[in-house]
Amino acid sequence: MFDKIMVAIDKSEITNKLLNATVEIAQNKQAQVTLVNVSQDYVSNGMTYVPENFLEDILNEMEKESLEQLHQAKSKLKSAGINPETVHLKGDPAHELLNYARDTEQQLIIIGSRGLRGIKEMMLGSVSHKVSQLSSCPVLIVH
Repeated sequence: MFDKIMVAIDKSEITNKLLNATVEIAQNKQAQVTLVNVSQDYVSNGMTYVPENFLEDILNEMEKESLEQLHQAKSKLKSAGINPETVHLKGDPAHELLNYARDTEQQLIIIGSRGLRGIKEMMLGSVSHKVSQLSSCPVLIVH
């Protein structure tokens, strides 16, 4: 049914559920699965003084963690017989995920929900909420 599936992963505890859902949908099909993780491309400097390269070191560490998350997720899917691509993006997560999905003509986005509700979701926003509202393809939100 879906030939191109994008799975947005992060460091949350819901990642295993996302990967399990991906296996259920993509296993025994010829679907192309792409694991995507987005790290920030900036860090706000609210401190008066920070050592030289401090913010750059933080960004490098965030990128390293992102690549490790992709590696772990890829290993889990490979053990289930799925050979996914991995993509690391930088920037605003919802914006980057939506642009990537559109540019690569994804047919399904699988994304996790952290369970924000009510005022917290309104005030903080939710990546999964934004993606589901603005995506041109179906979005499966895993709780």
